[in-house]
Amino acid sequence: MIVQGGRVLACERSAPPEVAGRWEFPGGKVEPGETDAQALARECAEELGVRVAVGARVGPDVPLAHGRAVLRVFTVTLLDGDEPRALEHTAMRWLSADELDSVPWLPADRPIVAELPVLLAEGAA
Repeated sequence: MIVQGGRVLACERSAPPEVAGRWEFPGGKVEPGETDAQALARECAEELGVRVAVGARVGPDVPLAHGRAVLRVFTVTLLDGDEPRALEHTAMRWLSADELDSVPWLPADRPIVAELPVLLAEGAA
């Protein structure tokens, strides 16, 4: 998750149809031979056209796909003034703690979203 100025970046899915219109944190699957951090940096470049430094884990592992996958969320920092662009998403928004409920999150992201108000207030994210 990208946090900047006390706000977190949320991205609206464009596909597949069953999740289109729902919101998520940018990222994606870890490919064979990649670490979590390498995969996140690659996915941010592909999805948002940005370079990032990967930071700390946020929240627990969230089981996905009937236990065949797991969601892990990390904080990331944008590098060298890079600005995200919605290359693979319908839209993106920077959300403050009081705006987190303004978008329909994917179910897998909800446990992480629930922790964000405290993390954003503490400056830990």
